[in-house]
Amino acid sequence: MRVSAGLPTGMEGLTYPIPFSDPDAVIRIAQHAEKLGYHSVWGNDHMTTQNYVRAEFKTPPRFWEPLVTYAFVAAETTTLRFGTGILVLPMRHDIVVTAKQLCTLDHFSGGRLEIGVGIGAYREEFLALQPDNKIPRGKIVDEGIPALQALLRDRVATFEGDYYAYRDVELYPKPMQNHVPFYVGGNNANNLKRVAKWGDGWLPAAIHIDQVRDSVAALRDLTEAEGRDFDDIEVAPQYIVHIGKTREAALERFSQTQMCAHLTSLRQSTLKGQGDLGHEDINLIGTVDDVVERANLLGEAGVTHLLGLYFAANDLQELLDQMQIFAEEVVPRLK
Repeated sequence: MRVSAGLPTGMEGLTYPIPFSDPDAVIRIAQHAEKLGYHSVWGNDHMTTQNYVRAEFKTPPRFWEPLVTYAFVAAETTTLRFGTGILVLPMRHDIVVTAKQLCTLDHFSGGRLEIGVGIGAYREEFLALQPDNKIPRGKIVDEGIPALQALLRDRVATFEGDYYAYRDVELYPKPMQNHVPFYVGGNNANNLKRVAKWGDGWLPAAIHIDQVRDSVAALRDLTEAEGRDFDDIEVAPQYIVHIGKTREAALERFSQTQMCAHLTSLRQSTLKGQGDLGHEDINLIGTVDDVVERANLLGEAGVTHLLGLYFAANDLQELLDQMQIFAEEVVPRLK
């Protein structure tokens, strides 16, 4: 099972306090991940502050643009891969510029890029950027994925859609990698269809193991219906991690973190439908033994990559310590 770490490109005020993610801290987390043997780091994509964050904090969060951030990460690491977890396509109307940035980044990093795309968790953020837009975000993503992939693949590409359109674009050079791994993010069934049609991997967030099992079975059927081999698809959910000496200590500390407040807010959007389940019933929270057991059960349910794990912490050193505990005490015991 692959294991990768979350990079807080746009997480102040959401999963971490303000301030937290200054540029030096972001680079330090990436370098720590490389030293500890994490497969990759994954940062998210936000443009404007969410309403509940504005209500809680007097100081605005610093949201770093992920592709620019990765240019600096690439310069300060040597083998670490990095992925967009996720790049919010509805907020990126000029898909040709986005494709050019991705190709450039893959070359300048020596072929270390991975791409994850999706709708985005906060509709309010999209409406702030495009208040007059009437096209549903799902339709935008259904156009955006093939529009982006054509630019990355075809010598000369043309696309005609309601949101994305370009004609006779020769975007060169193509990515350094023959094929850049391409993930589709999101928890609902529509995203399984997108993965089956266009993706190399599925990137949901904090889903219960029962939903993993059901979704893996559905994804297998959808993938085979598209004439593709399901064994080529990564099942790569993102979870929250906090490890303590006892389960009670881990839960108590987690409840005090900004991460806990963020997960609660997502129950109005991405995590809708989780009902009365506690965060500890879904995520990797507890002792080392607890976390190992749950991670291996996820593997048995079909998970192949614990992608972009976010370590609950209220300061940088706590996050780095949690990363180290997971890498040294959990990863060697994963099946």
